[in-house]
Amino acid sequence: MNKITRYKSCNKSTIAHAYNISLYTLGKWLQPIKSDLGEYNGQTFNPKQVSKIVTHLGLPENLKLISV
Repeated sequence: MNKITRYKSCNKSTIAHAYNISLYTLGKWLQPIKSDLGEYNGQTFNPKQVSKIVTHLGLPENLKLISV
C-alpha cells in the first residue's frame, strides 16, 4: 500500500535545511517555479506550496523536517 506524504507549512530556512543547501541555492532552484508557487505569505510556504517544491526538486534528504 502506498503511503501519501503530507507536508506542513515551512519557512525557507527549514526547506533549505531539509535539502541540505543554502538559502541562496534554494532561491536559485525555485526561480523556475516562482510564478507557479504564488506569494510567500507570512514568512512561510503553505503545505500546497511545499508539495509543489518537492515535486519540482524531488524528495529532500531530511523529509521529516517538512512532512507531517
